[in-house]
Amino acid sequence: MRRAERAQRVGEILDELYPDPPIPLRHDDPFTLLVAVMLSAQSTDKKVNEITPALFAKASTPAAMAALPVETIQRLIKAIGLAPTKAKNIKATAQRLVDEHGGEVPAELEALEALPGVGHKTASVVMSQAFGVPAFPVDTHIHRLAARWQLSDGSSVTKTEADLRRLFPESTWNRRHLQIIYFGREHCPARGHDLSRCPICSWAASKKRMREEAQR
Repeated sequence: MRRAERAQRVGEILDELYPDPPIPLRHDDPFTLLVAVMLSAQSTDKKVNEITPALFAKASTPAAMAALPVETIQRLIKAIGLAPTKAKNIKATAQRLVDEHGGEVPAELEALEALPGVGHKTASVVMSQAFGVPAFPVDTHIHRLAARWQLSDGSSVTKTEADLRRLFPESTWNRRHLQIIYFGREHCPARGHDLSRCPICSWAASKKRMREEAQR
């Protein structure tokens, strides 16, 4: 089966399972989403959703966040990994938004990527989920499953994103990346997974991959 045919079939299954996938990180506006995504690096969405209510009760706007001491932000987010670095970046990003963007989150990918602690994936998530601009953020679930399903060779996250953007229609990107994340969490774990019984892996994974997974 060619990649394009495989991608079409994957998309049909994902649309059936997750016709309207919700955004997993709780937020109220582009700024709170941006902060939540920054916090989610090397952490789970569940953990981020547990700590953000207290953080946003203290500061839910760039101006309010920039006014908080780094120590206060760090104390409020200490339950997640890399808290000291994330606290510094969140405060610095909030200050940059106040100084350079009128206290608003810019709706341009390059401007987002220029913010402290905001990489390409985080910027893509905000563009997609806050502003509805077609983007295909690639996290660990998507990178892993794209290789497992032979939609990309898994050589790099950049290559995976380019392959998926080419394989799936642009109009589906914003829901498709969420669908793959949910599928990975609920149906397709990294380890202890029987590929032969998976609704997608059972036909999309290579026989070599299935043998390798069975031996783990």
